Amino acid sequence: MCLGIPMKLVEKEGDQGWVESGGLRREVSLALVPEAQPGQWVIVHAGFAIETMSEDEAAETLAMLREALDG
Repeated sequence: MCLGIPMKLVEKEGDQGWVESGGLRREVSLALVPEAQPGQWVIVHAGFAIETMSEDEAAETLAMLREALDG
C-alpha cells in the first residue's frame, strides 16, 4: 500500500520545496506539481509532491489518518 501525506508548502526554490505538517519539515521535489506555491497544500509521497489540494481537503485527510492510527 502507498500512502500520500498532506503537507503545507512553506518554501519553494525552483523545482524543490520545503513542506511542513505536524511539526515535521521535509524537502521535496516539486517536479510533478510545478504550479504549487508556498501556502498551498500538497500530497507528498516518496519525496515528491504529487498533487495540490485545498486546505479543507488536507484537514479532512489528516483527521482520517489520525483516526486510523489511533483506532
